[in-house]
Amino acid sequence: MSTTDKIQQNSHTTEAASLFDSDASQQPISGTNWRDCFPEIIGRSPAIADILITVAKIARSDSAVLIFGESGTGKELIASALHRLSNRSEKRFVPINCSAIPENLLESELFGHEKGAFTGATSRRAGHFEIANGGTILLDEIGDMPLRLQAKLLRVLQEKQFTSVGGSHLKQADVRVVAATNIDLDKAIKEGRFRLDLFYRLNVLPITLPPLRDRKADIVDLLDHFLSIANRIHNLSSPCYLSDTAIELLCSYEWPGNIRELQNLIERLVILKNGGEISTEHLPLEIRRSLSPIESDQKQVSPGTMPLAPISQTIQGNIAANHPTDRLTLPSEGINLTQYIESLENKMILEALERTHHNKNQAAKLLGLNRTTLVERIKKRKIAPLNPTIKT
Repeated sequence: MSTTDKIQQNSHTTEAASLFDSDASQQPISGTNWRDCFPEIIGRSPAIADILITVAKIARSDSAVLIFGESGTGKELIASALHRLSNRSEKRFVPINCSAIPENLLESELFGHEKGAFTGATSRRAGHFEIANGGTILLDEIGDMPLRLQAKLLRVLQEKQFTSVGGSHLKQADVRVVAATNIDLDKAIKEGRFRLDLFYRLNVLPITLPPLRDRKADIVDLLDHFLSIANRIHNLSSPCYLSDTAIELLCSYEWPGNIRELQNLIERLVILKNGGEISTEHLPLEIRRSLSPIESDQKQVSPGTMPLAPISQTIQGNIAANHPTDRLTLPSEGINLTQYIESLENKMILEALERTHHNKNQAAKLLGLNRTTLVERIKKRKIAPLNPTIKT
């Protein structure tokens, strides 16, 4: 880690501590200061804000953390943020997926082995607990850990010591343990698949991550984030952007695979489209069938979510609110509706840019668009310079 990275990391740790050391009943400081402590987390919905407040409060503790959440909700990202804001941040963060390693190898992966401990052990190997010494270890999918290893892990948590496979020398376990699971541990305990005493040792500081369907207000930000990444990675001459109706449909979808499903979908769409507008016809059939735009308008919006109207509806609402209705009367000679709507859009875009001093993020929010959609319309219609002398 470079000196610059260490300074920035320490700054985030100190800032988080100063903002959240107050009484738990107090509200978090308004504005963006507290949110800036989590640059890796996308979203500002109340559901995710509550999680980040908890993370900031418990980050400097050495107590065990148990993260609950469906697959794809970002459990490893939260664990990494806990480590980054902790007093152990200069040491290693070591994640291990307990369900991805065969049972006969998992003990060696966790605690290491000595030379000759088993067939093929031609040399000594350090385990993840030894590698993470002084830092943080994430035991992902802890619910899939075999019962025999659960007993050994319990001793490590109780005594802060462990032995490697084939070894007799006790090693110190100066490690903060963060565990994560997507299964119902209460059910696993009743079925005899998980130890109750281990659960109590791990569940000192619980965190439950909401599924994406419960934080739909963050979907637009997530779409914009992953679109920007995919466009940059694939170096497209004409960046991909989502149509308004596609955004509306994606915001209505339930996302059973959560953020991981959304990220993978955006990457697939960018690769297949290879530039330009991504419309509803490019979306997978299961998403198009899930909810039509008309049904989306009629669907009751849950608290904390923001319905997304097509740009034509947004403009129509602005005109109705700010201009006499008699100006909207259809002329006797008729009009070219497409050109009329486009000219109104262009006027609104220019006004939003001027009002925000060409800050495209703020302008996009005023217009109810995501940033990539706004940039693409400015570029396609040559409404304004993409990089004016005014700082964006």
